[in-house]
Amino acid sequence: MIEVVVSGAAGRMGAEVVRAVAAAEDMRVAAAVDPANAGRAIDDGSGSTVTCEPDLAAALRRTSADVMVDFTHPAAVEANLEIALSAGVDAVVGTTGIPIETLQRLADDAPAGTCLFMAPNFAIGAVLMMRFAAEAARYLPHAEVIELHHDRKADAPSGTALRTAGLIAEARAEAPVVPWRESELAEGARGALVDDVAVHSVRLPGLVAHQEVLFGGQGQTLTIRHDSIDRTSFMPGVVLAIREVGTRSGLIVGLEHLMGE
Repeated sequence: MIEVVVSGAAGRMGAEVVRAVAAAEDMRVAAAVDPANAGRAIDDGSGSTVTCEPDLAAALRRTSADVMVDFTHPAAVEANLEIALSAGVDAVVGTTGIPIETLQRLADDAPAGTCLFMAPNFAIGAVLMMRFAAEAARYLPHAEVIELHHDRKADAPSGTALRTAGLIAEARAEAPVVPWRESELAEGARGALVDDVAVHSVRLPGLVAHQEVLFGGQGQTLTIRHDSIDRTSFMPGVVLAIREVGTRSGLIVGLEHLMGE
């Protein structure tokens, strides 16, 4: 039985993680942590509830946790990871907006055999979207990314968009010039440049997580799009990561490294 501590358990993603872990036969919620919602009961989907605790370090000391799952906020996740990893607890992170250098430092400082896994997106379809975009970039190097999320998302561009731009940059032989940036009538109209890929961020109520990658070539365009219309779309990937981190060590970024292995 894998003992899981969920950090950010009262949030929309955290509450889904609680339910997904409770539904899995080989794992259980050892503790739910959310300092801003201490004492709040979270429905675990089985007719029972888990009460949020305020202190992650205390929860880890009280339990025999194997894995901490973090869906919190970019301002909180680094401290949470330091607490968990220093205790030898593997970490699965869905909070984006953290520099890769920070993640690498935290992984390097952790006890031997501890794993820090971070995914910019846990949806299987999103991983495939990024893989297909990298393949397309080999043949259609002119590309732009439009990512659309709910209006409470704390970071922009999204971690998925950043990862997609990086994969496109790695795949194509050279970066075409992004046209007309010098004549923007409003700053940012042509998007942010990420690895020489224009990235546009949309934040609106009613959205969950969506991304389009648009490619242009002579007389043609190609659009690759993924839509998460419900947060349950991320849970199979989260459960997979919880199962896998115990057999791995160091820093791993991207769900694609766990799929099909």
